[in-house]
Amino acid sequence: MNGILVVNKPAGMTSHQVVGKARRLLGIKKIGHTGTLDPDVCGVLPLCIGTATRVAEYLLDQSKAYRGEVTFGTSTTTQDASGEPVDVMEHVEVSEEQVRAAFASFTGPILQKPPAYSAIKIDGKRAYDLARKGEDVEIPAREVTIYDLTILEMELGLAHPKVRFDVECSKGTYVRTLCYDIGAKLGVPAHMSGLVRTRSGPFVLEQALTFEQIEAYVADGTIGQHVLPMQTALPHMPKHTIPEVLERRVHNGRELTIKRLLQDAQVGSLVRIENRQEQLLALYRVTEIVDGETHTKPEKVFKD
Repeated sequence: MNGILVVNKPAGMTSHQVVGKARRLLGIKKIGHTGTLDPDVCGVLPLCIGTATRVAEYLLDQSKAYRGEVTFGTSTTTQDASGEPVDVMEHVEVSEEQVRAAFASFTGPILQKPPAYSAIKIDGKRAYDLARKGEDVEIPAREVTIYDLTILEMELGLAHPKVRFDVECSKGTYVRTLCYDIGAKLGVPAHMSGLVRTRSGPFVLEQALTFEQIEAYVADGTIGQHVLPMQTALPHMPKHTIPEVLERRVHNGRELTIKRLLQDAQVGSLVRIENRQEQLLALYRVTEIVDGETHTKPEKVFKD
């Protein structure tokens, strides 16, 4: 079995535990996830199965979308509800105008300092392991992009006001840090009090299967119908379909000259090479575009 299984990760499980459970249910060892979700976070977690593990890196690079909630009045060690309180205000007063202005200031490219409790490696060690030992963790700020940040609902009359929102962001964005930083912009402590990943790359929550559904499909023998083809993870890459006579050439990792210009292809970009049965055979990198032809060389060849 090769392809993408989109899981609706439940809260209370690590991404590694989700992979472990999928391996047991499917009886397949070669499974990997495509971007860690914190244990308290639920939602879309695509799993790459079999040969599809070789496209996981391209999913990691794609944008994500979340539905979140920020609570003002308390900051925590982890910047989310699982952490210990750090700074607490008994009562917070913020206006709708102030909140909207603060949210608006975080769209576009921003600098974000990842939290100490994160999976980022420092000298080969996970930051959260160092933080749990009480060591000082210094992670330099880095640029991420907030493509869209939309307020859905505000409860500003509470002692600790809450705001629910949708966010679309680039890889490497920490939504809990975004919540903390929005609070800092308003001059109050804040933490992320809820989060659901609604999209990872091209995969959305409506496609995601719960473990109960997966168990049922395994039991009735239809799970294969719910494993998506590898190329569904790569819609952003131009596609080139080859006739059967060229399949051996691709399987042998030979260079390929495409006798036309490919839309959205440029020197250095990757192209999906598929056969007429829409099976992903390989990824080729464009080396040259000249005289109306696209010259490519193999990057990854997929063989069952």
